[in-house]
Amino acid sequence: MYRRYSAALVGVVGMVGALVAVPPVVVEESVPQVAWAACPEDVVVPPSVQVRCARVPVPLDYRDPDGTQIELMVSRIASTKPAKRRGVLMFNPGGPGGTGLDQPGFLVGRGLPSSVVDAYDLIGMDTRGVGHSSPVSCGFTVEGGYWGNIPPYAADDAAVTAQAGIAEEVAARCAATDTEGRLRHLTTANTARDLNRIRAALGEEKASFYGASYGSALGAAYASMFPDTTDRIVLDSNIGDTHLDRDGLRRYALGMEQTFPDFARWAAARHGSYGLGRTPQQVRRTYLTIAERLDGTPAPDGLTGAMFRAVTFASLYHEVQYGNLARTWQSYLDPGDAQPLSATAATPHPGDNALTVFLAVTCNDVEWPEGVATYRRAVAEDRERYPLYGAASANILPCAFWRYAPTEPPVTVNDKGPRNVLILQNRRDPVTPYAGGTLLREKFGQRARLVTADESGHGVYVLGNNACAVNVTTAYLVEGAMPAKDTACRRG
Repeated sequence: MYRRYSAALVGVVGMVGALVAVPPVVVEESVPQVAWAACPEDVVVPPSVQVRCARVPVPLDYRDPDGTQIELMVSRIASTKPAKRRGVLMFNPGGPGGTGLDQPGFLVGRGLPSSVVDAYDLIGMDTRGVGHSSPVSCGFTVEGGYWGNIPPYAADDAAVTAQAGIAEEVAARCAATDTEGRLRHLTTANTARDLNRIRAALGEEKASFYGASYGSALGAAYASMFPDTTDRIVLDSNIGDTHLDRDGLRRYALGMEQTFPDFARWAAARHGSYGLGRTPQQVRRTYLTIAERLDGTPAPDGLTGAMFRAVTFASLYHEVQYGNLARTWQSYLDPGDAQPLSATAATPHPGDNALTVFLAVTCNDVEWPEGVATYRRAVAEDRERYPLYGAASANILPCAFWRYAPTEPPVTVNDKGPRNVLILQNRRDPVTPYAGGTLLREKFGQRARLVTADESGHGVYVLGNNACAVNVTTAYLVEGAMPAKDTACRRG
């Protein structure tokens, strides 16, 4: 997820038939126009920004378009320059499971260029199952032992087996709480269909889209399923396909290996302040020393080696977090006498909704291997290949025990259509490494251009540091100036 750097770690902090291809056709005449009103109080926007919200009904199951309907909530920051207005620009901040109603306001507050704000009505949304859009829940609690989007680091085979037990229990709990039968309909393909339905409800012939992290997969699916009604598409920090699968999850470990040296150089240059190592190699050894010690003996405050690794991984999302990460490491060089963690029994998990949506979409989009032995082998391989984090991202998810089979194949990237997909990618990104950008560029072929920023962290546009990449993206969104060829942007 793009704007909340730790969102990939929310929580650290029955079969339904054969695969059926579902046509993307939506009968637009049946889509009611939206009625804008005040947004819920928890939609946070900067002062002086006018945001309104509305509800859009969509089918729970697009195979039965006249059946059960659910409501999606969307937000709008309307262009105040009619002469400059091009249309609507829809946003997705990632996840899956991330709330997006406040995403346009957040980006405006962080400096989204006024030329973009003038050119579009900025449309945020909670996607199906999220927040104010018919939310779902597996009933996660703080004490439940489920980590969230990325499994815990497995120090040995026994740790994989233990995590498999937790994963199986989570899958069973999600199925048991799904009394309204909604979870099986949370897929990237259905969310892309929702985007097209929202476009129609807004009265627009076409819609532009900006998606980051998982939002890149959603945007890739949207542009592939609806090439004729998508306008300008920007995909930032890319998973590499239209869905997150096991290979994509395992690439997190590659991303950490590629990004960690940036923090190591930063910390080595500040050894006099933090004492983590005089060279990047020494900083790396410090990381492994702390993690391995905590594997054997958790800290007095309850921190384990797996938690320490997860905190470090999440802190690589952006350089502004390096100082806090370094201070955290200091505390575990000499952990002192911190008190053990405690919690009230069955405390509701603050990330329950996001965790549930992540699992539903990820597990429903594609078949995952079921045998625990498959994950044991992968963890052993990646522990050696990617020592920093491989034994986490290769570990087992509840998808291995998910009770619902995919109802259709994952969306195939469609390379036939207009040249309207701009792909943004940092060279070093812990969660969506550079390989994801190049994979998606290859799949889209001549429909796309790749902008590579020689930067570190998760997110290129607006929150990134690269002037070249920001300028190229703004020129595309405002003027339609797609680069003639793939573009490499120097650092800064």
